[in-house]
Amino acid sequence: MTYVEALEYIHSVSWKGSRPGLERTEELLRLMGNPEKKLKFIHIAGTNGKGSTASMSANILMDAGYTTGLYTSPYIFSFNERMKVDGENIPDGELVEIVEFVKPLAESMEDKPTEFELVTCIAFEFFKRRCCDIVCLEVGMGGELDSTNVIESPVAAVIVNIGLDHTEVLGDTVEKIAETKSKIIKDNTLAVIYRNTLSVEAVIEARCLEVNAELVKADFDAIKPVFADLDGQVMDYKNYKNLKMSLLGAHQLKNTAVVLELMAGLVSRGWKISEENIRRGIETVVWQGRFEVVNHKPLFIVDGGHNPQCIEALVENVREYLGGRSLVILTGVLADKDFESMYSEMSKFASEFVTVTPPNPRALGSDELKKYLERFGKSVTACETISEGVELAKVKAGETGVVLAYGSLYMVADIEKYAK
Repeated sequence: MTYVEALEYIHSVSWKGSRPGLERTEELLRLMGNPEKKLKFIHIAGTNGKGSTASMSANILMDAGYTTGLYTSPYIFSFNERMKVDGENIPDGELVEIVEFVKPLAESMEDKPTEFELVTCIAFEFFKRRCCDIVCLEVGMGGELDSTNVIESPVAAVIVNIGLDHTEVLGDTVEKIAETKSKIIKDNTLAVIYRNTLSVEAVIEARCLEVNAELVKADFDAIKPVFADLDGQVMDYKNYKNLKMSLLGAHQLKNTAVVLELMAGLVSRGWKISEENIRRGIETVVWQGRFEVVNHKPLFIVDGGHNPQCIEALVENVREYLGGRSLVILTGVLADKDFESMYSEMSKFASEFVTVTPPNPRALGSDELKKYLERFGKSVTACETISEGVELAKVKAGETGVVLAYGSLYMVADIEKYAK
């Protein structure tokens, strides 16, 4: 089997779809010898901030000398990004070896796994073969019935910002969504949470009481912003003074507070993590496609945000970092997204729009998006290709303007390729 054949198998039509439930994942892992039982996990759920929180945590643990796995989704540039050990993507050859091992086992099952379930099992095998000391494991969707939740009690469960997303599967209120996400908290686990509404926190508190988990809440009142520009930001948090971070935006200060509480909890449980490990891990972390500056002439920023909470953070970042500058918005979107929340507020900052079609079967065509955006009274130009859209946006921005590309993570890789 070649690398291309391995990816074709993973992405094959028969694996498509999302079917909540743990039975298929559990069966495949049993056939594989239960690699997940040989690993320790930090399990991370939430609507927004999972990836950056997982990445910061993994970067710190790696700096502390632990062999650290990181499982995230979706990928931006390469499928291999979804599973890393010590910051390095799974090598092509190793991915092929594991797919060759897993494929006959999966095909022997009467009820075959979905693509995400298959990938999760491949990741567990990779982390086991690399003898990881700890794995930062990002939930795919929800929590209770997400395939990552086959693991036994994790070292820690982290729940970041919760909002309305995937309501057709997870529930139509934030409280219902919090309930399913809270099921990653298990017996005697350390639970660390991003502050939310009292009703959401009450759901999580009830779960912690049920399973005898220690609950720690990040203290957002203790966050003291010191400095911020497009190269990074600095904050104080409790005993941490002048903590430098590469990730931008006020929401990342909050995610960092969650990570700091997580690390304090791990230290209290015997993990050897120094303040220097924490500072270096946070300062050097890279999380692509999240208000990321990819060029300076013109200033070109890419953000993969698409749900209402992401757009709120994006609006805040535009006000904080780009106030008063001419803004050309380069955008594409999937057809099933909430257009009103994505564009009604952002349109106030746009001098004009350039539309493209993300490379995804669910994408809305650039011409259709153009028709929608024209209601905001700004000039809109539809482009046939992403490369054409990037070039046009750069020309329209000129040397002093700004290009802001957002709308779908699926187009980030192509945009960054042509923007640099």
